[in-house]
Amino acid sequence: MNNVNRTENKFEMSPEALAQLGDGRIAYVKTIRSEDVQTLFPQMPPGQKLFALHAADGTPIMLTDSREAAVANAWSQELETVSVH
Repeated sequence: MNNVNRTENKFEMSPEALAQLGDGRIAYVKTIRSEDVQTLFPQMPPGQKLFALHAADGTPIMLTDSREAAVANAWSQELETVSVH
């Protein structure tokens, strides 16, 4: 058995620097629950899995029930989606 030592490189970035990342052309998709948006959309039934497209600075762009729709919307706006953990 081969044991490989793995190190994880962590990179921290300030919210201000993240907002400037990609010169406004970067976005991310975030999974949220319908309970988290009921104040904005009171007609939303509870227990729904939703997907929010956000600009790099966290500004919400759209809310949908499909990850694919969120990514397609980003592409239509010439935004590149990135994975954020």
